[in-house]
Amino acid sequence: MKSSEIRQQFLDFFASKGHAIVASSSLVPHDDPTLLFTNAGMNQFKDVFLGFDKRPYVRAASSQKCVRAGGKHNDLENVGYTARHHTFFEMLGNFSFGDYFKRDAISFAWELLTEVFKLPKERLYVTVYAEDDEAYDIWTKEMGLEASRVIRIGDNKGARYASDNFWMMGDTGPCGPCTEIFYDHGEHISGGLPGTPEEDGDRFIEIWNNVFMQFNRDEAGVMHPLPKPSVDTGMGLERISAVLQHVHANYEIDLFQALINAAARETNCSDMDSPSLKVLADHIRACSFLIADGVIPGNEGRGFVLRRIIRRAIRHGYKLGAREAFFYKLVPDLVAQMGVAYPELTAAQDRVKGVLKLEEERFFATIENGMAILEADLLAMKQAGNTVFNGETAFKLHDTFGFPVDLTADVCREHGVTVDVAAFDAAMAQQKQQARAAGKFKMAANLEYEGPATLFHGYETLEHAGCVLALYKDGVSVGELNEGDTGVVVLDNTPFYAESGGQTGDSGELRGSHGIFAVEDTQKIQAAVFGHHGVLKTGKLLVGNGVQARVNMAARRATERNHSVTHLMHKALREVLGAHVQQKGSQVDADKTRFDFVHSQPVTDSEVLRVEFIVNAEILSNAASQSRVMGIEDAQQTGAMMLFGEKYGDEVRVLNIGSSIELCGGTHVARTGDIGLFKIVSESGVAAGVRRIEAVTGEGALDLIQMQQRQLRAVADAVKAQPHEAAGRIAQLLDHQKSLEKELTALKSKLASAQGDELVAQAQDINGVKVLAALLPGADAAILRETLDKLKDKLKSAVILLASVTDGKVALIAGVTADQTAKVKAGELVNMAAQKVGGKGGGRPDMAQAGGTQPEHLAAALASVTDWVRNKL
Repeated sequence: MKSSEIRQQFLDFFASKGHAIVASSSLVPHDDPTLLFTNAGMNQFKDVFLGFDKRPYVRAASSQKCVRAGGKHNDLENVGYTARHHTFFEMLGNFSFGDYFKRDAISFAWELLTEVFKLPKERLYVTVYAEDDEAYDIWTKEMGLEASRVIRIGDNKGARYASDNFWMMGDTGPCGPCTEIFYDHGEHISGGLPGTPEEDGDRFIEIWNNVFMQFNRDEAGVMHPLPKPSVDTGMGLERISAVLQHVHANYEIDLFQALINAAARETNCSDMDSPSLKVLADHIRACSFLIADGVIPGNEGRGFVLRRIIRRAIRHGYKLGAREAFFYKLVPDLVAQMGVAYPELTAAQDRVKGVLKLEEERFFATIENGMAILEADLLAMKQAGNTVFNGETAFKLHDTFGFPVDLTADVCREHGVTVDVAAFDAAMAQQKQQARAAGKFKMAANLEYEGPATLFHGYETLEHAGCVLALYKDGVSVGELNEGDTGVVVLDNTPFYAESGGQTGDSGELRGSHGIFAVEDTQKIQAAVFGHHGVLKTGKLLVGNGVQARVNMAARRATERNHSVTHLMHKALREVLGAHVQQKGSQVDADKTRFDFVHSQPVTDSEVLRVEFIVNAEILSNAASQSRVMGIEDAQQTGAMMLFGEKYGDEVRVLNIGSSIELCGGTHVARTGDIGLFKIVSESGVAAGVRRIEAVTGEGALDLIQMQQRQLRAVADAVKAQPHEAAGRIAQLLDHQKSLEKELTALKSKLASAQGDELVAQAQDINGVKVLAALLPGADAAILRETLDKLKDKLKSAVILLASVTDGKVALIAGVTADQTAKVKAGELVNMAAQKVGGKGGGRPDMAQAGGTQPEHLAAALASVTDWVRNKL
């Protein structure tokens, strides 16, 4: 039975039992910033189990894609070296939300395994929590298992309820006992039953875990029965496939064998038992699904984990002999295996290939030098009998060649060597300290401030009274600023927005009875302390002075237009390009908005037009904007867009602009119509899988369109046409130009033929071979080649060198007929001549080209050909 059939039979079985079949959620847990990747089937139902969410069904089943390659759940180091560790796996699960409980969960599991999958009952063992008499009785009295095959597991992890058979979501919250089902692979494999000293062997393998959420644990550790007990189960598709396909290791199942064969094909590896092929087969799944779900390689968070997996795969390919990008070529093989079950993978195939190929090409540019250093050090260590790799060298590999320390550790482990992680960490800390020291002069946060926070009024007004709390000059706290001084002013109240969330800080002025301070920028000194940076234009400013703070209204309004349109553009990009689009950075000021987002290929002209149309339609609707401050959980319920990897406080600001809902603390227009007009200026790539759009709004968009109209009018005037006819007129001119070029080429060909006829008579006979060296004034490379071919045909047995000079540069071409190439090589001839005119060249024995920069020596070079050829014949 194929893995795809096993997956489908599982889902069909639970559908027949009244379960809603729920599609796999993304590997990026959008509604749970605390989780790096989706690592279990229950992740998407977490809020349901906690009571924060209610679904239209009370029982569900799914095949959930999972990744365990970072953070607490990290199987990366074991992949390729064990039978069952993976970075990516599929978790089959059935769930009850206060509906059925232990009896039905156990009955469903037993029926599926023994009647549908037809596993021999005598090969199945189960474990239960030692105190769960209810589950024990269901297994022994209702399911009919012998007591010897139902094993009680108590608190075996050093604390109350710390057990292999007691599950907890956290230190507090829902928890309960579980029952696990094990399959006996047979006596020929070492290992003992669960709960015995030999349980870590591979004979008895857990294939299914049924968790019974029965209690709510409070902070004191007291277990309170839940009013609606629930069920959460998980069965790894890879493990059950190995059992049903009668193989021992997951890598022997059909799905992995197809990928292993593909990896062997792309690396030309004939050793099908190589662990490196298993690594590649595993890693292509994790990388492809992560990219399909919007993760891109980077230097932090999820992107860093993805980059580590890709580079680990490249290193194993390198170990097998690959010296150029190969990993991305496995993607179609993966799509063939899993694309039907996960159509999002099929849809993202080209994007996945593009991101992987670019990342591979970049790493292959450095891996050879890094591997050379690593292998040389390992050889020296082996000869010296050392077993600990130098941590500072590991840091150098990380810093210079992009080798994550775990990749270095992976290579070292193959040589029986460990890495001095403490020394690596010390080198990393030293570099960070030096970077901080070097960058201190840039940091407004470096100003030392102790005092009240600044109250921000900029959402409601652009002018507000304030009192000076602190003054700074040259980074030092002072009591006063005098006329002409550059400094920083801290106020107790301000309407000035401090740079945050990609929006630039406000400018304006602080006006008081003692002087006027021109604010050029506003930055946060601390989280809620605003620093107004600028110059004192007149008078004097002292701590304690009262001022009237006035924001530059024109700049603020322009900035608001550009910020608000960024939200509309983000939503439009997701609509046009796909849900994988995620914000990766933005910069908004009065002139423009710059928006970076996840996408692996250029945005086409037609896609740009669609985005512009959608955004301008939102603007024309003139919908009112709305902002609300609420708790993070309430914000999640609104469906507001949250940036992955961002840390949010307990309270957040939810912003509705048009049909967009996002978390944002910036300032915005009151209605979408205030934006006026939206126009994209440029689209470009800024990193692997990251694109950048710059756009303008309002007066900026009008200025752009008027400038383009002037340019169009100038072009139309130049081609003597009306603006709406300019494109057609230019096309006509280009066609005419091509026609003239064809005529010119034909004339040059006739000239070459005529020159060839004239040059035949100039050829000298040396030992029966015709030798010709000649200058063709005004000839381009094409004419030189065509003339050479005609001369070789006419002279039959010949050695020829032709030359021309254009714009002070010499072009040379040499030809030797086939009967003479054993004695005279065209490449040698042209190189000899080229050296005399300040150049070099080469090519095939029968034809070669070269160039030079010293045309004054060309006559001498041509004159030397006869003697050079005579010496060869």
